[in-house]
Formats: sequence, C-alpha cells, structure tokens
Amino acid sequence: MLAVKYRLSLNSARQVLAAGINYRKEQKRYATLNMQTINPLVKEVEYAVRGPIVIRAGEIERQLKDKHDYPFDRVIRANIGDCHASGNQAPITYIRQFVAGCTYPEIMNSPDFPRDVKQRVERLLSACGGKSLGSYTESQGIITIREDVAAYIQQRDGYPADANNIYLCNGASDGIKTVIKLLMNNDPAKPSGIMIPVPQYPLYSATLSEYGAHQIEYYLDEDNNWALNIDELERSLNEAKSKCVPRGIVVINPGNPTGQVLARDNIENVIRFAHKHQLFVMADEVYQENVYLPGSKFFSFKKVLMDLGAPYNQMEMASFHSASKGWHGECGSRGGYYELINLDKDVRMQVNKLISACLCSTSWGQAVMGAIISPPREGEESYELYKKERTMVVNRLKEKADLVSQLFNSVEGVRCNAVMGAMYAFPRIEIPKKAIEYAKSKKMAPDAFYCFQLLEKTGICVVPGSGFKQRPGTHHLRTTILPPVDQMKDMVERFRTFHMSFLREWK
Repeated sequence: MLAVKYRLSLNSARQVLAAGINYRKEQKRYATLNMQTINPLVKEVEYAVRGPIVIRAGEIERQLKDKHDYPFDRVIRANIGDCHASGNQAPITYIRQFVAGCTYPEIMNSPDFPRDVKQRVERLLSACGGKSLGSYTESQGIITIREDVAAYIQQRDGYPADANNIYLCNGASDGIKTVIKLLMNNDPAKPSGIMIPVPQYPLYSATLSEYGAHQIEYYLDEDNNWALNIDELERSLNEAKSKCVPRGIVVINPGNPTGQVLARDNIENVIRFAHKHQLFVMADEVYQENVYLPGSKFFSFKKVLMDLGAPYNQMEMASFHSASKGWHGECGSRGGYYELINLDKDVRMQVNKLISACLCSTSWGQAVMGAIISPPREGEESYELYKKERTMVVNRLKEKADLVSQLFNSVEGVRCNAVMGAMYAFPRIEIPKKAIEYAKSKKMAPDAFYCFQLLEKTGICVVPGSGFKQRPGTHHLRTTILPPVDQMKDMVERFRTFHMSFLREWK
C-alpha cells in the first residue's frame, strides 16, 4: 500500500514538473525595455572612437595570443588619444607624487618625498572635509584647486579670473554636456541648434543626439589648414534657421581630429560672428598646451574676446580644459574644468543647483587637474625633474607631429595637412569608385570599409573619417601621433603597402 502511494506521489510530482516546464516554454519574459520602448534618442547616439572597428581590434588582439593566420603579430592602436595606453609615455613624477600624498598622507613622512609637493598636498587636504580626499567636495570643486585654475587662466591671458566662475568636472566631456544642457529649449518642433565643426569630435554629435538638439554643421576649410571660414558659418546658420533656434557655437582649438591651431584673426572673426547672431561660445581648448608647428601659437578665446573690448568682452562663453589631454595625458583620472564668463546671476544660480544634484566630481580627478595647472616653480625641489620629463614628452610629440604628415604625404593618393597641434592627423585618402560602390552595397561608409580592411590586413586600428563627419565626397581617417616613433614609421610603411594594394585591387 505504501509503495502504491509513493508511486502515485512520484507520478504527480512528474506531472506538476512537466506542466511547469511547458508553462515556462509558453510564457515569454516581459521586458520593460526593448528596442521599441527604449528612449529613441539613445538609439541616435554614435561614438566612432570606440566603435565597431575598435571592437574588432580587440578581438584580433585576443586571437593573436594563439596560433593565427594574420600577417602581423600585433595591433597598432592609433584610434584614441590615450597617452599612457600607447606604451610610449610614463606618468609625470610630480603629478603622481602629488596624488599619492593626497591619497595616502603617511607617505609624506618619507625623506624622499619632495618638500614642495608636501606643501601643496597639505594645502589641498586642509580644504577637504576631515582632511581626506575621500570626502565630498564642494559641488564646484575644491576651492584651492579652483583658485589655482583661476591663477593659471589669469597668467595665461593677462585678465582676471574668478574662482567662483570655475567648475571642476569629470573630464571636459562632463562639463561640455552640462553647458549644452543649459542651452536646450526642449521644443521638439523647433529645438535648440548648436553649431559644430565638421570634422568634429563625436562627443558633440552624440550629446546633441541624446538631448534631441539640432546639429548645425559647418565645414572646416581643409584647403586652408582646417581654418573656420566665416562665409561657411553664415551659410550653415542660415540654412538651419527654419529647423531650429540657433543657441551656440562650438569651436575646437587646437583641432580634434584635424590638428590645426587657429590664427588669432580667425578667432576674432568667429567671435564677431557669434556676437552678430547672439550665440553662446563654447571653446574646447583641451589641447592648448599641444602646439608643435613653428610659428603657430595658441590664443584662448577668452583672451581674444577680452582684447577686442566692448561689446565683445560682455559675451557669454564657456571654455574647457582637461587632465586627459595635453602632454600629461592622465585620461583615466577624469579630471577637467570649465570657466563660465558673463553669465546672468540668476542663470548661475541654476547652474549651481544643477551640478549640486550630482554632489561633486571625483576628488581624485580634481587633484590631478590641480597638479597639472599648478606645476613646480623654478627653484623648488621638484622643478628640475618635472622640467626634464615635460621637455622629453613635448619634444617627442613635436617629432612625431612633423613625421606623421611627411610620411602620409609620401603615399600616393593620400594628402595630409600639417599637424600643427593636438595629437592627431586626419589624412584624406583616395578610394576608387569600385570600392565605394561595393562598400555602399554592404551599407558601409566607404572609409569605414577601408579602415576595416586596413585593420584585417595590417593590424593598424584607426578611425574612419565618417565617424567624425566630413565634407560629402571626401574620405579620411584619423590617427593619433602617440605610438613610439619606430611604431609610427612601421605603421605608415604597413599603411603604404596596404594602400597601394587596395588601389590595385579596386581599380
């Protein structure tokens, strides 16, 4: 009797289990988020610097560790401006000592710890809650660092700067997104329009897509070292007025991806144009310390605006700097700042309210930014080593800036403007009509197809010009100048061999 009951119980359990399995097979998981319900603006965001070609480069790198059939043994990553990741640049000793002291104050008891760094660390920590870098900071950032940023700007431009106008942020990108957010009108019928250069750094198009803004694209003048042409600015603005309410203009100087350094008179004309059309000026100046070409000089938009006097010196403007870029290259710290000038006092209160919702930017990034804009002074203990390391890095970048444009211009079907500043070259490449048609049949941009082929056959990872936007009918690629000199030479020779083979194949 007991055995019969056991068999009945077992059969019942099996039936229940089977029913449950069938139920789960029939039941579909309810997804609140799918491709139909996700914010449609998110789907519009693109960021080529970390796009599909870079993902494929990572896959190839993993495959190279095992037995493989690639005609190369390493991937040359020239897709992103990450100085330390290039393997060619060690961190600056002073910056790391400063951050080490801020993070672990006990290390300052070492007799090898420089006195001037110790003094700077103690000053910064005295402005932190509990004298710890791990505490929340003021929403605008640690006051001593903002004071140092103001002093840096004043020394650079010769005009007063106020620490209350300085906002420390998680890399310049964070500050740029904050300022663009202020300019939005949230009217889908006629949204805010922001003028952005073409070619442009993809952060701008991605952010404007995310915010539902209109991108007013103006073309840089490739035949004139990527200068800004005022007639072109007028054209792009006039064509956009029926689709949006123009609110601001972005200028990247020195240029990314184009590597130009704007002449002073060019900046003056842009400021006059912005004043004429009542546009908020956004000056992306993160490469201001990277100028290589003899005769070129960086002029900040703020300095030129102030030099012009009234009424231009009353214009609203934001300028941006970063710990990631420049010669120091502390990308992972996510340090940066922006300066806001001539803002309405009520608007400034709204800005302060907005950033306070995020509490503060990372204090580690703030500390790195503080070290960058307040380096050792002559006569201080850290100065000689700092000067030696900085000179070495800058000279190496100057050498490669000159080298890369020479090498690309020696390749048939390639034209490259001089790399005047920043960290990039943006050569124009000839792509045969047959290859263009084939790429389009595969729903690919022709230069994206070209760059995929370049990666698969040579191991060179660069970003297609279409990822930065470009004048229709032209094709480019962006490469950094960060790899070591021997790798740069090797890269261009691999590129030369590939390009000539590509032309033969598709002609």
